[in-house]
Amino acid sequence: MKQASSFFRLGHWPTLLSSFLYFDTSFMIWVLFGPLSVLIAKEYHLSPVQAANLVAIPTLSGSILRVIFGWLGDRIGQKRTGQLGMLVTAVPLVWGWKFAHSVSEFTAIAVLLGVAGASFAVALPLASKWYPKSHQGLVLGICGAGNSGTIFATLFANRLAAHFHSWHAVFGLALIPLTMVLLIFTVCARQAKENAQEPVRLSSYLELLRTGDTWIFCLCYWMTFGGFVGMTTYLTLFFHTQYALDAIQSSDFATICVIAGNFVRPVGGWLADRFGGIRVILALYASIFVLLVAASRLLPLKAETVVLFFLMLSFGLGNGALFQLVPLRFPALVGLATGFVGAFGGIGGYVLPKLLAACKAWSGSYADGFLLLTILPLVSIALVLWSKQRWESTFVGLGGRANRDGIFGADEQGVASS
Repeated sequence: MKQASSFFRLGHWPTLLSSFLYFDTSFMIWVLFGPLSVLIAKEYHLSPVQAANLVAIPTLSGSILRVIFGWLGDRIGQKRTGQLGMLVTAVPLVWGWKFAHSVSEFTAIAVLLGVAGASFAVALPLASKWYPKSHQGLVLGICGAGNSGTIFATLFANRLAAHFHSWHAVFGLALIPLTMVLLIFTVCARQAKENAQEPVRLSSYLELLRTGDTWIFCLCYWMTFGGFVGMTTYLTLFFHTQYALDAIQSSDFATICVIAGNFVRPVGGWLADRFGGIRVILALYASIFVLLVAASRLLPLKAETVVLFFLMLSFGLGNGALFQLVPLRFPALVGLATGFVGAFGGIGGYVLPKLLAACKAWSGSYADGFLLLTILPLVSIALVLWSKQRWESTFVGLGGRANRDGIFGADEQGVASS
């Protein structure tokens, strides 16, 4: 209770709310091709591999653009960068609504939808820098719960397409929430005063790339966020091809699984604040390994849905827990670090649909794809265990905790510094 009370007294909640809405709407737009892919593939006679490529391209372009948006946020401020991102996001929506009628145009639109995915590198640091280190897990978890925008995409996209007898109309309708959020963001979001500093030098970027912890975080986030986004964009196609469900039924089952990973990101951040990010992610990565093995059995529809539900739950918790550690490790480069690590997570989301589709085309089954994915949690666990002692003696306390004043948990300072 004391921690919750201090949280609401600190920071700037209109900025946190604005960042969440920006992230939420952007995520909804970013993954639109995922639920609509069944209808598009049917209309334009796309192969399973072509359909997987269409849903994966926004993830890849969003990953690349996150690095650029993270850099731009550090240069001109996250608020201005967010406003620019929303204006540019309107371009593929108008294009898809009024003008797109070929596979090559869909590919171009998919690339431009990556701008919406780049919101990650803007929304999180904008909110983060209003709050002290002891609340970073919760703040980044709340803001990162904008992943929930994927629910609106999977639940309503195909229903709206059926109602208006056109999947193109869904792109036009998405302009409405985008415009509303742009207005709210412009009025309510504020740049933290401590952000008014000299632009980060190129040498700082190079230092980030030379740091081993950067790449450990990247691999870990490749698994959790890549798993979450990749499964979100591909689950509709998975249920359609594996269980012969129609577009709406497939997206409904996908929504059930996606819901699990969306709203728990703040819980993952809170758990990391409370018990330590290292402890939490090790437990979650072990559960991800077990659930991937179970998913590879391709159980009956209801049982497979339960497994995928808990898999997405673990991905969501892992996303929040890992991002408790990133700002503690790189406090002066939060925008760039979150953008860079987020970019690698997005690349994981690009690889996953293509991997599953390729295994399905090669062997006729998704089982091999799920089994190949089990390599990631095992490697991540090994790297975190290898780094654990060093992390606890430098930028976090035992288990990965941080107190409100700075580096180590209040009860862990002596141990961590000894």
